Amino acid sequence: MRFLADENFPGSAVDALRASGHDVIWIRASAPGSSDREVLAQASHEQRILLTFDKDFGELAKASPLPAACGIVLLRIPPPAPGRIGKVLADLILARDDWVGHFSVIEPGRVRMRPLSK
Repeated sequence: MRFLADENFPGSAVDALRASGHDVIWIRASAPGSSDREVLAQASHEQRILLTFDKDFGELAKASPLPAACGIVLLRIPPPAPGRIGKVLADLILARDDWVGHFSVIEPGRVRMRPLSK
């Protein structure tokens, strides 16, 4: 899968996803300080699944038509222990393959998904 990890996404989780063979661009390394709109535009343009802890992307997704080839995954979970965060987050994300075309929220014990506007 093709992911765009927001600036707030842990580097250890980026590394774990890459180690699993996924194409991951990390905003903290490639374009630090980018606005949420710029990050969302990049995800849309490059048809990537955005990984973030930032709730503001929910409102932006409602206001911005996004192509069906991208998606947004908002993580709303308590942070795991620092030494485990990469594996825990990567396992949560890799447990499904239907992130594309959805705004998804991962919460403790459940995942909520709604289709993105086209």
